[in-house]
Amino acid sequence: MKKIQALQDKFNKLISEKKSASRTSLDEPSVIPRSIGRTIEKLKRNLNPNAETEVIQEFRRSRYRTIVSIRYLLILVLVPFLMNQLAKGIIISPLVNSFWNNNQSNIYLNSSQEERALTELKNFEEKLRFDFLAGESLALTPEITEKKLKQKASELAQKYNLESNNALKSIFADLLSVATFVALLVIGKREIAIFKSFIDEIVYGLSDSAKAFLIILLTDLFVGFHSSHGWEVILENTLQHFGLPENKDFVFMFIATFPVVLDVIFKYWIFRYLNRVSPSAVATYRNMNE
Repeated sequence: MKKIQALQDKFNKLISEKKSASRTSLDEPSVIPRSIGRTIEKLKRNLNPNAETEVIQEFRRSRYRTIVSIRYLLILVLVPFLMNQLAKGIIISPLVNSFWNNNQSNIYLNSSQEERALTELKNFEEKLRFDFLAGESLALTPEITEKKLKQKASELAQKYNLESNNALKSIFADLLSVATFVALLVIGKREIAIFKSFIDEIVYGLSDSAKAFLIILLTDLFVGFHSSHGWEVILENTLQHFGLPENKDFVFMFIATFPVVLDVIFKYWIFRYLNRVSPSAVATYRNMNE
């Protein structure tokens, strides 16, 4: 533990030195081009008699940072997921089933479910008539039609009753997962700092064309006009997952505003931070986006 703590202290000191050096180099103008200055610093490091020892220490810090980051990422993903599944199967499901079977008389949580059930029943009835007219069904008396419609209505009632039941379970299980995720973030402040530096090293270690490609990919997926139907599908599935009514006005309003907010955040990040850290990447991004 002492060795790990010592490595962590050295790592934090190195990160702070790099940040202060980067701020100084960005804020203070220099007569000598920065590329020449970096080349001279590289030569100094290579001629340093302790260069091999420093390389080994840097490798150990990098390995420690990578191991901690990957382990913490797995914890952030797996622990809330396992908590969701275990709590849903052991605690939440028996309680919700008991409450739903004893106290709930209506099988629909909202009007959207009822509308979908009626639509499916009407489509089934139209399919029966089509099969009869096409010759695929030999007889279609009113009694047979009513019997089949009652059977289909019973199947739809069981289907949407189960959907409503699962929606209630999902609400409580997902709330527990979110609480677990937030608790992990609060507890693991040290791991978050290491993970952030690990991500920064990966992202800012990419080439300018790779950075520009990732920015364009993210903006086109989450912000671009081509993804409006994708947002609609995601929102409708999310509302169904939690048993909420599928309000078209809310969906369209969300699509009209949320991507715009994301676009502003991306542009502010490019202008405020990336433009100072990697201006060549911003220039490449603008050329590729034209």
